Amino acid sequence: MPVSSSIHGGMYQKATDRVEKVAHGIFITCAFAAVLAVASISLYMIINGVPAIFKVGLKEILFGTVWKPTAAEPSFGIAYVILTSIIGTLAAILIGVPIGVGTAVFLTEIASKKVAAIITPAVELLAGIPSVVYGLLGLLILNPLMYQLELHIFRDSKAHVYTGGSNLISAVLVLAIMILPTVISISSSALRAVPASLKNASLAVGATKMQTITRVLLPAAKSGIVTAIILGIGRAIGEAMAISLVSGSVVNIPLPFNSVRFLTTAIVSEMSYSQGTHRQVLFTIGLVLFVFIMIINLSLNRILKKGGKVER
Repeated sequence: MPVSSSIHGGMYQKATDRVEKVAHGIFITCAFAAVLAVASISLYMIINGVPAIFKVGLKEILFGTVWKPTAAEPSFGIAYVILTSIIGTLAAILIGVPIGVGTAVFLTEIASKKVAAIITPAVELLAGIPSVVYGLLGLLILNPLMYQLELHIFRDSKAHVYTGGSNLISAVLVLAIMILPTVISISSSALRAVPASLKNASLAVGATKMQTITRVLLPAAKSGIVTAIILGIGRAIGEAMAISLVSGSVVNIPLPFNSVRFLTTAIVSEMSYSQGTHRQVLFTIGLVLFVFIMIINLSLNRILKKGGKVER
Protein backbone atom coordinates (compact mmCIF):
# COMPACT_ATOMS: atom_id res chain seq x y z
CA MET A 1 0.00 0.00 0.00
CA PRO A 2 1.43 3.44 -0.89
CA VAL A 3 2.53 5.59 2.06
CA SER A 4 0.14 8.46 1.12
CA SER A 5 -2.84 6.08 0.97
CA SER A 6 -1.92 4.66 4.37
CA ILE A 7 -1.71 8.17 5.87
CA HIS A 8 -5.04 9.22 4.35
CA GLY A 9 -6.66 5.98 5.57
CA GLY A 10 -5.38 6.57 9.09
CA MET A 11 -6.64 10.18 9.12
CA TYR A 12 -10.06 9.06 7.82
CA GLN A 13 -10.29 6.42 10.55
CA LYS A 14 -9.35 8.96 13.26
CA ALA A 15 -11.96 11.42 11.94
CA THR A 16 -14.59 8.66 11.92
CA ASP A 17 -13.72 7.66 15.49
CA ARG A 18 -13.94 11.29 16.58
CA VAL A 19 -17.39 11.70 14.99
CA GLU A 20 -18.60 8.48 16.64
CA LYS A 21 -17.37 9.66 20.05
CA VAL A 22 -19.12 13.02 19.63
CA ALA A 23 -22.33 11.29 18.48
CA HIS A 24 -22.10 8.87 21.42
CA GLY A 25 -21.73 11.79 23.82
CA ILE A 26 -24.72 13.62 22.28
CA PHE A 27 -26.95 10.55 22.49
CA ILE A 28 -25.98 9.89 26.13
CA THR A 29 -26.66 13.56 26.97
CA CYS A 30 -30.10 13.34 25.32
CA ALA A 31 -30.92 10.14 27.21
CA PHE A 32 -29.91 11.64 30.56
CA ALA A 33 -31.82 14.84 29.74
CA ALA A 34 -34.98 12.77 29.16
CA VAL A 35 -34.51 10.91 32.46
CA LEU A 36 -33.77 14.19 34.26
CA ALA A 37 -36.92 15.76 32.80
CA VAL A 38 -39.11 12.88 34.03
CA ALA A 39 -37.42 12.91 37.46
CA SER A 40 -37.81 16.71 37.73
CA ILE A 41 -41.50 16.61 36.79
CA SER A 42 -42.13 13.77 39.26
CA LEU A 43 -40.32 15.60 42.07
CA TYR A 44 -42.10 18.89 41.34
CA MET A 45 -45.53 17.25 41.35
CA ILE A 46 -44.79 15.40 44.61
CA ILE A 47 -43.47 18.52 46.36
CA ASN A 48 -46.50 20.60 45.35
CA GLY A 49 -49.18 17.91 45.52
CA VAL A 50 -48.40 16.18 48.82
CA PRO A 51 -48.94 19.12 51.29
CA ALA A 52 -52.70 19.22 50.55
CA ILE A 53 -52.94 15.49 51.28
CA PHE A 54 -51.59 16.06 54.81
CA LYS A 55 -53.73 19.17 55.28
CA VAL A 56 -57.08 17.89 53.91
CA GLY A 57 -56.61 14.11 54.07
CA LEU A 58 -56.12 11.59 51.27
CA LYS A 59 -59.47 9.89 51.96
CA GLU A 60 -61.35 13.22 51.87
CA ILE A 61 -59.75 14.20 48.54
CA LEU A 62 -59.96 10.88 46.71
CA PHE A 63 -63.31 9.61 47.99
CA GLY A 64 -65.16 12.82 48.80
CA THR A 65 -67.99 13.70 46.41
CA VAL A 66 -68.46 17.37 47.27
CA TRP A 67 -66.27 19.98 45.55
CA LYS A 68 -66.75 23.41 47.15
CA PRO A 69 -63.24 24.84 47.47
CA THR A 70 -64.35 28.46 48.06
CA ALA A 71 -67.22 27.80 50.50
CA ALA A 72 -67.10 28.96 54.14
CA GLU A 73 -66.50 25.32 55.05
CA PRO A 74 -64.60 24.12 51.97
CA SER A 75 -64.82 20.57 50.60
CA PHE A 76 -62.23 19.11 48.26
CA GLY A 77 -63.69 15.75 47.19
CA ILE A 78 -62.73 14.73 43.65
CA ALA A 79 -64.23 11.22 43.49
CA TYR A 80 -66.67 12.22 40.70
CA VAL A 81 -63.86 13.96 38.79
CA ILE A 82 -61.68 10.84 38.95
CA LEU A 83 -64.58 8.62 37.88
CA THR A 84 -65.35 10.97 34.99
CA SER A 85 -61.76 10.79 33.74
CA ILE A 86 -61.67 6.99 34.00
CA ILE A 87 -65.07 6.40 32.35
CA GLY A 88 -64.58 9.10 29.72
CA THR A 89 -61.14 7.82 28.72
CA LEU A 90 -62.24 4.17 28.61
CA ALA A 91 -65.30 5.03 26.50
CA ALA A 92 -63.19 7.11 24.10
CA ILE A 93 -60.70 4.25 23.77
CA LEU A 94 -63.50 1.72 23.19
CA ILE A 95 -64.82 3.88 20.35
CA GLY A 96 -61.57 5.23 18.93
CA VAL A 97 -59.26 2.20 18.99
CA PRO A 98 -61.39 -0.19 16.87
CA ILE A 99 -62.07 2.58 14.34
CA GLY A 100 -58.39 3.61 14.31
CA VAL A 101 -57.00 0.08 13.94
CA GLY A 102 -59.65 -0.76 11.34
CA THR A 103 -58.71 2.34 9.36
CA ALA A 104 -55.03 1.41 9.57
CA VAL A 105 -55.78 -2.10 8.24
CA PHE A 106 -57.88 -0.59 5.45
CA LEU A 107 -55.15 1.85 4.43
CA THR A 108 -52.31 -0.68 4.49
CA GLU A 109 -54.00 -3.86 3.20
CA ILE A 110 -57.33 -3.19 1.51
CA ALA A 111 -57.48 0.29 0.01
CA SER A 112 -56.15 0.97 -3.48
CA LYS A 113 -53.15 3.29 -3.75
CA LYS A 114 -55.34 6.13 -5.01
CA VAL A 115 -57.76 5.86 -2.11
CA ALA A 116 -54.92 5.55 0.41
CA ALA A 117 -53.27 8.62 -1.13
CA ILE A 118 -56.44 10.62 -0.41
CA ILE A 119 -57.18 9.32 3.11
CA THR A 120 -53.63 9.27 4.53
CA PRO A 121 -53.02 13.05 4.20
CA ALA A 122 -56.47 13.67 5.70
CA VAL A 123 -55.52 11.59 8.74
CA GLU A 124 -52.21 13.45 9.04
CA LEU A 125 -54.12 16.73 8.85
CA LEU A 126 -56.34 15.60 11.75
CA ALA A 127 -53.21 15.14 13.87
CA GLY A 128 -52.14 18.72 13.17
CA ILE A 129 -55.42 20.40 14.12
CA PRO A 130 -55.13 22.21 17.50
CA SER A 131 -57.24 20.74 20.28
CA VAL A 132 -59.12 24.01 20.76
CA VAL A 133 -60.46 23.66 17.19
CA TYR A 134 -61.86 20.23 18.05
CA GLY A 135 -63.48 21.82 21.07
CA LEU A 136 -65.01 24.63 19.05
CA LEU A 137 -66.37 22.19 16.45
CA GLY A 138 -67.82 20.09 19.26
CA LEU A 139 -69.36 23.20 20.85
CA LEU A 140 -70.91 24.47 17.60
CA ILE A 141 -71.92 21.20 15.93
CA LEU A 142 -71.99 18.31 18.40
CA ASN A 143 -73.50 20.04 21.42
CA PRO A 144 -76.63 21.30 19.56
CA LEU A 145 -77.19 17.78 18.19
CA MET A 146 -76.79 16.32 21.69
CA TYR A 147 -79.24 18.91 23.03
CA GLN A 148 -81.85 17.86 20.49
CA LEU A 149 -81.29 14.22 21.52
CA GLU A 150 -81.57 15.24 25.17
CA LEU A 151 -84.85 17.05 24.51
CA HIS A 152 -86.24 13.98 22.74
CA ILE A 153 -85.17 11.45 25.41
CA PHE A 154 -86.16 13.48 28.48
CA ARG A 155 -89.26 15.22 27.05
CA ASP A 156 -91.48 13.66 29.74
CA SER A 157 -89.01 13.99 32.60
CA LYS A 158 -89.40 16.75 35.18
CA ALA A 159 -86.31 15.81 37.17
CA HIS A 160 -83.73 16.00 34.40
CA VAL A 161 -81.42 19.01 34.39
CA TYR A 162 -80.85 20.02 30.76
CA THR A 163 -77.22 20.62 29.81
CA GLY A 164 -77.61 22.18 26.38
CA GLY A 165 -75.66 19.23 24.97
CA SER A 166 -72.56 19.83 27.13
CA ASN A 167 -72.36 16.37 28.65
CA LEU A 168 -70.26 13.23 29.02
CA ILE A 169 -71.28 11.81 25.62
CA SER A 170 -70.09 14.95 23.80
CA ALA A 171 -66.75 14.82 25.63
CA VAL A 172 -66.28 11.11 24.84
CA LEU A 173 -67.03 11.60 21.13
CA VAL A 174 -64.59 14.50 20.87
CA LEU A 175 -61.88 12.50 22.66
CA ALA A 176 -62.52 9.47 20.43
CA ILE A 177 -62.02 11.61 17.32
CA MET A 178 -58.90 13.24 18.78
CA ILE A 179 -57.11 9.93 19.41
CA LEU A 180 -57.81 8.61 15.89
CA PRO A 181 -54.77 10.20 14.15
CA THR A 182 -52.38 8.77 16.76
CA VAL A 183 -53.87 5.27 16.62
CA ILE A 184 -54.13 5.22 12.81
CA SER A 185 -50.63 6.54 12.11
CA ILE A 186 -48.74 4.30 14.53
CA SER A 187 -50.85 1.21 13.75
CA SER A 188 -50.28 1.77 10.01
CA SER A 189 -46.51 2.01 10.56
CA ALA A 190 -46.58 -1.19 12.65
CA LEU A 191 -48.54 -3.07 9.96
CA ARG A 192 -46.20 -1.87 7.20
CA ALA A 193 -43.22 -3.05 9.25
CA VAL A 194 -44.45 -6.68 9.28
CA PRO A 195 -42.16 -8.69 6.95
CA ALA A 196 -43.81 -9.41 3.60
CA SER A 197 -42.63 -13.03 3.89
CA LEU A 198 -45.17 -13.65 6.69
CA LYS A 199 -48.03 -12.36 4.57
CA ASN A 200 -46.88 -14.26 1.48
CA ALA A 201 -46.44 -17.49 3.46
CA SER A 202 -49.95 -17.21 4.90
CA LEU A 203 -51.48 -16.62 1.47
CA ALA A 204 -49.38 -19.43 0.00
CA VAL A 205 -50.82 -22.02 2.38
CA GLY A 206 -54.36 -21.10 1.34
CA ALA A 207 -55.41 -18.52 3.96
CA THR A 208 -57.82 -15.86 2.77
CA LYS A 209 -56.90 -12.17 2.89
CA MET A 210 -59.03 -11.57 6.00
CA GLN A 211 -57.55 -14.64 7.72
CA THR A 212 -54.07 -13.33 6.91
CA ILE A 213 -54.92 -9.92 8.33
CA THR A 214 -56.55 -11.17 11.53
CA ARG A 215 -54.31 -14.17 12.29
CA VAL A 216 -50.93 -13.10 10.93
CA LEU A 217 -50.56 -9.35 10.36
CA LEU A 218 -52.38 -8.01 13.43
CA PRO A 219 -50.65 -10.40 15.89
CA ALA A 220 -47.28 -9.62 14.30
CA ALA A 221 -47.91 -5.86 14.61
CA LYS A 222 -49.29 -6.18 18.17
CA SER A 223 -46.38 -4.33 19.77
CA GLY A 224 -46.85 -1.24 17.61
CA ILE A 225 -50.64 -1.31 17.97
CA VAL A 226 -50.37 -1.47 21.78
CA THR A 227 -47.98 1.48 21.63
CA ALA A 228 -50.60 3.35 19.59
CA ILE A 229 -53.23 2.55 22.24
CA ILE A 230 -50.94 3.74 25.06
CA LEU A 231 -50.29 7.03 23.29
CA GLY A 232 -54.01 7.35 22.52
CA ILE A 233 -54.85 6.86 26.19
CA GLY A 234 -52.21 9.43 27.10
CA ARG A 235 -53.78 11.98 24.76
CA ALA A 236 -57.32 11.22 25.94
CA ILE A 237 -56.58 11.40 29.66
CA GLY A 238 -54.36 14.47 29.29
CA GLU A 239 -56.66 16.52 27.05
CA ALA A 240 -58.07 19.64 28.66
CA MET A 241 -58.96 22.41 26.24
CA ALA A 242 -61.36 20.58 23.91
CA ILE A 243 -63.33 18.77 26.59
CA SER A 244 -63.57 21.89 28.74
CA LEU A 245 -65.64 23.38 25.89
CA VAL A 246 -67.99 20.43 25.37
CA SER A 247 -68.33 18.71 28.76
CA GLY A 248 -69.99 21.49 30.76
CA SER A 249 -67.18 21.46 33.36
CA VAL A 250 -69.46 20.71 36.32
CA VAL A 251 -68.46 18.30 39.10
CA ASN A 252 -71.15 15.67 38.73
CA ILE A 253 -71.83 11.94 38.61
CA PRO A 254 -70.46 10.71 35.25
CA LEU A 255 -73.75 9.76 33.60
CA PRO A 256 -74.17 10.09 29.81
CA PHE A 257 -76.38 13.20 29.83
CA ASN A 258 -74.80 14.93 32.85
CA SER A 259 -72.44 17.87 32.57
CA VAL A 260 -69.15 16.60 33.94
CA ARG A 261 -65.64 17.71 34.78
CA PHE A 262 -62.43 15.81 34.02
CA LEU A 263 -59.19 15.92 36.05
CA THR A 264 -57.51 18.16 33.51
CA THR A 265 -60.37 20.62 33.24
CA ALA A 266 -60.58 20.84 37.04
CA ILE A 267 -57.04 22.24 37.04
CA VAL A 268 -57.43 24.48 33.99
CA SER A 269 -60.71 26.07 35.04
CA GLU A 270 -59.69 27.02 38.60
CA MET A 271 -55.92 27.47 38.70
CA SER A 272 -56.08 31.14 37.66
CA TYR A 273 -57.96 32.33 40.78
CA SER A 274 -57.11 29.64 43.34
CA GLN A 275 -55.01 30.30 46.40
CA GLY A 276 -53.95 28.62 49.62
CA THR A 277 -55.30 25.11 50.20
CA HIS A 278 -57.48 25.32 47.10
CA ARG A 279 -54.37 25.81 44.94
CA GLN A 280 -52.52 23.01 46.72
CA VAL A 281 -55.42 20.60 46.08
CA LEU A 282 -55.30 21.47 42.37
CA PHE A 283 -51.66 20.36 42.40
CA THR A 284 -52.82 17.17 44.15
CA ILE A 285 -55.25 16.63 41.26
CA GLY A 286 -52.29 17.02 38.91
CA LEU A 287 -50.39 14.45 40.98
CA VAL A 288 -53.37 12.02 40.74
CA LEU A 289 -53.43 12.52 36.96
CA PHE A 290 -49.68 11.93 36.79
CA VAL A 291 -49.99 8.70 38.80
CA PHE A 292 -52.86 7.53 36.55
CA ILE A 293 -50.78 7.95 33.42
CA MET A 294 -47.80 6.18 35.00
CA ILE A 295 -49.99 3.24 36.10
CA ILE A 296 -51.58 2.93 32.65
CA ASN A 297 -48.21 3.00 30.87
CA LEU A 298 -46.62 0.48 33.24
CA SER A 299 -49.64 -1.85 33.12
CA LEU A 300 -49.89 -1.91 29.33
CA ASN A 301 -46.13 -2.36 28.95
CA ARG A 302 -46.27 -5.25 31.42
CA ILE A 303 -49.15 -6.86 29.51
CA LEU A 304 -47.21 -6.42 26.27
CA LYS A 305 -44.07 -8.04 27.70
CA LYS A 306 -46.09 -10.97 29.08
CA GLY A 307 -47.72 -11.46 25.70
CA GLY A 308 -44.29 -11.48 24.05
CA LYS A 309 -42.99 -14.14 26.48
CA VAL A 310 -46.03 -16.35 25.87
CA GLU A 311 -45.54 -16.12 22.11
CA ARG A 312 -41.85 -17.09 22.38
